[in-house]
Amino acid sequence: MKKTLISLATASLIASTAMAADKGVDLDVTGQAVIYYETHTDNKATNADDLFHKDASAANVGVQLNIGGDLGNGFTLGSQLSYIGTAGLEKNLVSGVKQVGGNNPINPSTSNELALSKIFIAKKVANTTVKIGRQELPKSLSPLAFTEGWNVFKNTFDAILAVNTDVKDTTIVGAWVGTSNSTVGTGLSKMTDLVAKTNLVAAPTVTAAKGAYMLTVANKSLPMTAITASYYELPSLASAYWLNVKITDKSLPLGLCVALQTGSIMPAADGLDDTVAIGAKIGIKPIDALALSVAYSTVDDGTAGIKNTGTGIKTPLFTQMVYNQNAIASDNDTIVVKGVYKMGDMGKIVAQYGMTSDNSAASNDYTEADLLYIVKAGNVKYFAGLMSVTSDKEAGIDNVNGSKIVGSVADSDTKFRVWARYAF
Repeated sequence: MKKTLISLATASLIASTAMAADKGVDLDVTGQAVIYYETHTDNKATNADDLFHKDASAANVGVQLNIGGDLGNGFTLGSQLSYIGTAGLEKNLVSGVKQVGGNNPINPSTSNELALSKIFIAKKVANTTVKIGRQELPKSLSPLAFTEGWNVFKNTFDAILAVNTDVKDTTIVGAWVGTSNSTVGTGLSKMTDLVAKTNLVAAPTVTAAKGAYMLTVANKSLPMTAITASYYELPSLASAYWLNVKITDKSLPLGLCVALQTGSIMPAADGLDDTVAIGAKIGIKPIDALALSVAYSTVDDGTAGIKNTGTGIKTPLFTQMVYNQNAIASDNDTIVVKGVYKMGDMGKIVAQYGMTSDNSAASNDYTEADLLYIVKAGNVKYFAGLMSVTSDKEAGIDNVNGSKIVGSVADSDTKFRVWARYAF
């Protein structure tokens, strides 16, 4: 299998380089190699597996190649080939994976390990750039359909994107977002309709969205203030908006930063309630190496959870932590305190603690404590995280793959995640 993968990747590079040479185009090749591991232990049974036990662990080994370049006349090309495998770790160390290329996670065929995760053409005319194809969408400009970076590789979207900066201090983004692959589940090689994992499509007579129109305006005209407003129209399914306001300046005491957010998902079908979210965050830097913050969010009991419509996993809320997305997306109040301490070349330590009050009839409150360490050395970025989550009732909590433990009686779980990324 290894020889097959090498020959495919090599053939792709040779073919791309040959075609580029015929046309006088220089292509840049970059990429990354990743090893990603996570284990956990919960109290779902008296014989629950311990940390590092094979049956409680998942891992991936992956390689990404980015091939792109200037095509001339203002056109650029971008592409990305992703290999997601296990390198045989499932033989002895793990029993599952965190992410897949195709549909078969363990011992997959070669085609299931490969994904064309990006392929796009971009054209710049004056102050407008148009980008067509499979691409990443940043959360800062597309807060309800965005690329997530928490797993082995990032998800992408088939989209048409136009970015204009003609207006002073203003960025205007218009987009048609057609489909998305996923950070979990079906993986990077399968593009699916938006909001495939939200409560909207579970409602009677409601089908998955056939794409979304998006308009975002980001403005910095006001002193110390950055405002970003986004509006989405998902035909026949829902409309949505999201607003972020950030106030900060070097002249403010202790590096004070204040941010506010609000948004809503409004279903088109009769009988489905709108969902409204409100959030706030205050941060300070008492010393250069230390940043402290406290964030609050509240979401009402509307039909749809406030989640990324491209993956159904993460939220755009200030209170998003490593694993609390299912708890904070709907009908709750959440508060998160966070500290980040930078140690120069030794990296940084992140400590955060969150409490979620569940306002639904289930009333299953949730808490999470995360201790994270990130460092970069020799073009390799390392991450180690210890996460502890608890819920009041035995209702099943997020497991190693980010979903509910079906039929579980677990009300606590301890998770340990490590990964290393080598950029080349």
